[in-house]
Amino acid sequence: MQFREQQAIYLQIVDYACEQILRGIWLPEQRIPSVRELAITLEVNPNTIMRAYEILQDETICSNKRGVGFFTSLDTYEKVQLYKRKQFIENDLPPLFKNMHLLGISIRELEERYQNYTANLNVN
Repeated sequence: MQFREQQAIYLQIVDYACEQILRGIWLPEQRIPSVRELAITLEVNPNTIMRAYEILQDETICSNKRGVGFFTSLDTYEKVQLYKRKQFIENDLPPLFKNMHLLGISIRELEERYQNYTANLNVN
C-alpha cells in the first residue's frame, strides 16, 4: 500500500479497511486480519494498525473478540457507508463547492458530468 503524506497513516488504514468492506472482500461477521497480520501486509508498525482498528471499533464497524480476533459487524457494509458518507459530506464537499463557485461550475454541469461518469461505469 502506498501512503499519502497529506493524511495520517492510521486514517489511511481505516480507509483501506472500509474499502475492503465496501468491495465485499471483508464480509459481515467475518474475522479480519489480526493487528500483526495486517501490520506485516501493509509494512507498518502494529500500533498504527491498532489505532486504526480502534476507530473501526468506535464506529462499530468491527469488534474485538478477546482471544479470537477482530470481526466485522453484522451490518458492517451499512455502517461503513454511513461513516464514509459523513466523511465525504464534511470533508470533501466543502472544497468541491468552493472550487465550483470560484470556477463558475453549476450544479447542472456537475450533474451532467456525474451522469456521464455513472453511465460509463455501467458500460465497463
